[in-house]
Amino acid sequence: MHEIGRCLVAQEPNRCFIVFNSGEESLGRKAQQTGVRSAQEGISAVSVMGKLAVKQHLVVALVSAVGCMSLIALILALVQHNSVKPLSSFQYGMVFDAGSTHTSLFVYTWPGDKENNTGVVSQVLVCDVEGPGISSYASDPPAAGASLIACLRDAQAAIPAAQQRATPVYLGATAGMRLLRMQNVTQADWVMEEVAKTIRKYPFDFRGARILLGTEEGSYGWITNNYLLEGFIKYSFNGQWVKPHGGRTTGALDMGGSSTQITFTPRDPVKDPSSEVRFRLYGSDYNVYTHSYLCYGQQQAMRLLQVQLHKRANTSQPVTHPCYHQGYTLQLTLGDLYNSPCVEKAGTFDPTDLVTFSGSSDHTQCLELVKAIFNFSHCAFPDCAFDGVYQPPIHGNFIAFSAYFYTFRFLGLAPQAPLPHVISTIQSVCRKDWATLKADHPNEKEKYLRDYCASANYMMTLLLEAFKFNETTWNSILFQKQVADTDIGWTLGYMLNLSNLIPSDLPPSITGVKGAQWAAEVAFIVFAFFLSLVVMVILCAWKPDN
Repeated sequence: MHEIGRCLVAQEPNRCFIVFNSGEESLGRKAQQTGVRSAQEGISAVSVMGKLAVKQHLVVALVSAVGCMSLIALILALVQHNSVKPLSSFQYGMVFDAGSTHTSLFVYTWPGDKENNTGVVSQVLVCDVEGPGISSYASDPPAAGASLIACLRDAQAAIPAAQQRATPVYLGATAGMRLLRMQNVTQADWVMEEVAKTIRKYPFDFRGARILLGTEEGSYGWITNNYLLEGFIKYSFNGQWVKPHGGRTTGALDMGGSSTQITFTPRDPVKDPSSEVRFRLYGSDYNVYTHSYLCYGQQQAMRLLQVQLHKRANTSQPVTHPCYHQGYTLQLTLGDLYNSPCVEKAGTFDPTDLVTFSGSSDHTQCLELVKAIFNFSHCAFPDCAFDGVYQPPIHGNFIAFSAYFYTFRFLGLAPQAPLPHVISTIQSVCRKDWATLKADHPNEKEKYLRDYCASANYMMTLLLEAFKFNETTWNSILFQKQVADTDIGWTLGYMLNLSNLIPSDLPPSITGVKGAQWAAEVAFIVFAFFLSLVVMVILCAWKPDN
């Protein structure tokens, strides 16, 4: 038997037998198994590499998609991005004007967001208190507080209940209380305590009752003027608050019952620091000249004329009053005539004695009488008005309000008239007798009608002789009561200035986009978030076989 390769061939014809020994058979089986395992490992490696490649491509695709979605959402968020303000709730404020002749309550409102830290204020209610000014209640102070109740109830009805506790209330007393304080400090304090006690009974944020200085009364009236005339700020056509070009302001001429004020921005610096007031409103600083003349309000000026005549006459017989109309008589007790710190007592007298004034309709003598109550001679400064009071030359336009307006409206001269026409109209009215004047104005109250001649001459002397208006500058004065349906006076200016102390309860401006753009942003952001979740699942859950 011969060995051929690894088999033994029998010598029998046509037959071949492959015969392995036991060792050789074991090695062959191991070799076979090794080959099979190597082949399987090769196939497995190829499979794993394929899965990793697929996973890598899928993750890259999903991450790219997430990036694209995020980029689109970002672009949508930035394109057509608008800055908007939320709808503002309104805040409220109340100011009592306790004047010498009457008291009024003004209710103001402004939006919760403020322009440069000053509230944009408008008037929503005016309530005139029944009866005289609070200074008239010196002998019965509780009655001064009781007189305010009706107007406080009106304010409750006008202001939403939810905002009443947050609504500040101020009471400012003017020249009438300044005079009462000069006469009797105890009575003045008692009156102020009683009005404060009444206001505290109502659900408002009472901030105090105080007697204003004359400079405050004048300067707050100036603020009112310029706010209403948009001298500080105005609303533009594009919906923005802007400052007017030029920065010019309007002066204020205020005529009350017991005092008169003049306030304006002079061309040159103020030389008397006591007459200068500084404000910061709507982001700008203002320096103004102001002076208040106590005892030179309309009512006190009329009293000064009467006392002047009584002292001249020095008799119990009827005293001729050139500013009263012929046919009119007025009887007063000496106690009433001299019951003011503005007049000098005429020695000793019986306060119950009577004095009678009889009108003569003499315009020339009336004008001379009016000029006699002023002192134009003494002045320690280069420029003075009267009684030695410094006043720089007038500058700019003016608004004359309060008693100025009512007098010139009666004369038919409001809001403006040429100076010659004003003078001739006053002369014509003063020369009328009482019967003719009453027939011409049947609805006018007698206590006002009798004083129009004297008041007109007094105001013209004050404006022309004291304040130094002339034919050139006369047309710079407008006689007005209201601007933009809001009363001119110190109360609005007071509220504007104090609104710096009232914080805005709303956040600053927010940003927003249109509805369709917002919906697209949300869709892309949600889709990007979904793809991000898919990527996370793939990375965490899909693992190739070992």
